[in-house]
Amino acid sequence: MAFRIAVLISGTGSLLQALLDAQAAGELRAEVAVVGSDNAAAQGLQRAAEAGVPSFVHPFVKGSDRAAWDSELTELLGARDIDLVVLAGFMKLVGPAFLARFGGRTINTHPALLPSFPGMHGPRDALEHGVKITGTTVFEVDAGVDTGRILAQEPVRVLPDDTVDSLHERIKVAERVLLVHTVNDLASQGDS
Repeated sequence: MAFRIAVLISGTGSLLQALLDAQAAGELRAEVAVVGSDNAAAQGLQRAAEAGVPSFVHPFVKGSDRAAWDSELTELLGARDIDLVVLAGFMKLVGPAFLARFGGRTINTHPALLPSFPGMHGPRDALEHGVKITGTTVFEVDAGVDTGRILAQEPVRVLPDDTVDSLHERIKVAERVLLVHTVNDLASQGDS
């Protein structure tokens, strides 16, 4: 039986595309079983459709009940026999109901070498602090923000003429490769 992953996205889906490309090339030891988004206009939903992967949209309406949204998201995934949830540019925090069901098997990426530069602006913060090496981290999601157990990291050198955008683009390249490797490692552990 295939190691089934759900990928949650909010935007372009470039990390999702890395997983889909690896799957199509026979280089992913997992199956992208479903894609979910909180944004009906997410470009990543088109990527899922082109790859023949089922998808769903579960928006959070500002001012609505966050706990109910979290429980509904949990049920949407729980009905699909998922081994691993990958937050791939998913711009919402998952809550207690989700973590009660998928804690320990939900991963996320971050564009810095955690625990350095958590939060929304890892590349900017790295440049502002003048570090010479930053990178990307894949970590296990917990109840904190970018605080979960680190699973894998890849360094990226900061160049003298880097801007936030140029640095972030190079980090994204490393992030895509690292995510595929980490999913493969987790799938292999699931097989043993």
